Amino acid sequence: MLHTEEKLLNLEGRLHISIVMALFSSLTPVFIAIICVLIGAILKKTNGEKEKHETKSKPLSHPWVDEDLKDGTDHHSEEEVVDEEWQGLEENVAHVPFFAERYSEAEMIKRSQMFYELLNKRRSVRFLSDEPVPREVIDNVIRTAGTSPSGAHTEPWTFVVVQEPYLKHKIREIVEEEEEINYKKRMGDRWVNDLKRLRTNWIKEYLDTAPYLILIFKQVYGQLPNGKKKTHYYNEISVSIACGILLAALQNAGLYTVTSTPLNCGPQLRVLLQRPANEKLLLLLPVGYPKKDATVPALTRKPLEDIMVVM
Repeated sequence: MLHTEEKLLNLEGRLHISIVMALFSSLTPVFIAIICVLIGAILKKTNGEKEKHETKSKPLSHPWVDEDLKDGTDHHSEEEVVDEEWQGLEENVAHVPFFAERYSEAEMIKRSQMFYELLNKRRSVRFLSDEPVPREVIDNVIRTAGTSPSGAHTEPWTFVVVQEPYLKHKIREIVEEEEEINYKKRMGDRWVNDLKRLRTNWIKEYLDTAPYLILIFKQVYGQLPNGKKKTHYYNEISVSIACGILLAALQNAGLYTVTSTPLNCGPQLRVLLQRPANEKLLLLLPVGYPKKDATVPALTRKPLEDIMVVM
């Protein structure tokens, strides 16, 4: 009797195991699919965190972006606060009659052609003589740059003219130190290779030899008499236009320069020249006559059809 019960129990156990095995076999593909999905999600999350970490640890190479100028773009929130407040501008500006000189068509064509030919001779010259330049000429070209249009006529520019040899040399030391880092570390390989054909490097001898250095600062905001900040609308665009007019004025006066953007030098140069915190260095122009043995790259400019679209 006992032997028969044991057989029944064994038979019942085997039946349960068979049922469980059959059920497990039918569900195995589902379990495998679920496991695969879970593993995939885990791997995707891990890779995403890894890529995010690599992006943070290895910043993109943008050597043309000056870190000092970035804080000019962070002024928007402050502008929104003071927009409704008094900006130190006259509420009612008097308007006066405007009288413009009108030329004949023939004279217009002649003048435009002559001005083009004058500016087409403009070249970036890195070999500048130490021959003296009349100070009055520098005053006049900066006056000319000051005629530039600006957002709400805020005139957000400061032109610092450096002629003191000691200061010029200190500027050169600061610029060359940062430029060497730019060339060796900050700049990407593509940027450095693109500059090779122009034979440029971090040595800036012209900062010592040029009789004048003109440093153009943009004022990211102004100061009101009550100590509050005054919004300078489109300050970088306004100052950039002024720089273009300055380059034309220099060419018209027979002087030459090279547009130098001393990346990451702004804070040091601002301290050296005792400029306030609201001024950010945009451009540095060494100004003078070319050396007798000066050379320039044999470059050509795009033809009119490549730069103008008429619709």
